[in-house]
Amino acid sequence: MASDLGKFGLADMLRCSLAIREIARDEPTMESAARRICRYLREELVDGAGGPACALVRCYKTHPFGLLEPGLQRFVRAQMGPLSGRGPRIDPSMRCLTLLATAGDDAAWNRRQASRGHQAIPLASAEMVERAPMIAQLVRQFGLEIADVVSPGLDSTGIAAGRKYGVFHVEEAAGSPYIPAQEFVTNTGVRSVIGFGGALGSDALFAIVLFARVPVSAASADRFRTFALDVKSSFVTYSDSQVFDGQRFSSGGSSEEGVGVPLQ
Repeated sequence: MASDLGKFGLADMLRCSLAIREIARDEPTMESAARRICRYLREELVDGAGGPACALVRCYKTHPFGLLEPGLQRFVRAQMGPLSGRGPRIDPSMRCLTLLATAGDDAAWNRRQASRGHQAIPLASAEMVERAPMIAQLVRQFGLEIADVVSPGLDSTGIAAGRKYGVFHVEEAAGSPYIPAQEFVTNTGVRSVIGFGGALGSDALFAIVLFARVPVSAASADRFRTFALDVKSSFVTYSDSQVFDGQRFSSGGSSEEGVGVPLQ
């Protein structure tokens, strides 16, 4: 039974909450669990005509640069500025907002590796995060300070302690300063944006973001808060070596060269 996102009520919330817990169960990696959740939300949430209400659904997780696969490390480096030789040394503990899964209208929106600008976003400083207004506002609406994400210590916050799970909501996406990709909003007919997420332990944050073609009220958006706990209950079961599909990385060493090296 599909759920009309424009009229998302309590019964819809309860049904989706149970389904999210079930579909992510027994997946081998966090990435595969996230992929199933994104696809479920994309298919389950419909508009008044019964078509997909969301143009795009994406799942992100903050992840240390040193534990990213080499391709993602190169992606991050390219965003950190011009490279000379091997480029500047990057602290392996630097957090990156990493795309785990994606589902959407376009074929390229269904593979995280096909994303041209969001595979992994470096969170090197508070100033860098502030230059990405949607990320900065998402963090704030989750009840965190930017510094909490750049320099993890999330166990000191209510969101990490399990007392609070955040919801990010932009009721009118067109013209919003928090949704800088206005061409995407126009081309896909996005009306509202919803995000939900929370902390994984004391040093990581996850978020699922939905770009909806129907207007979503604040009351409906708030019902997504419970999904954060559902997703977290799945994600916390995975170790650092079970985040990405096919992951085979060494976590030894204290420098960039000694971290994230594929095992032969």
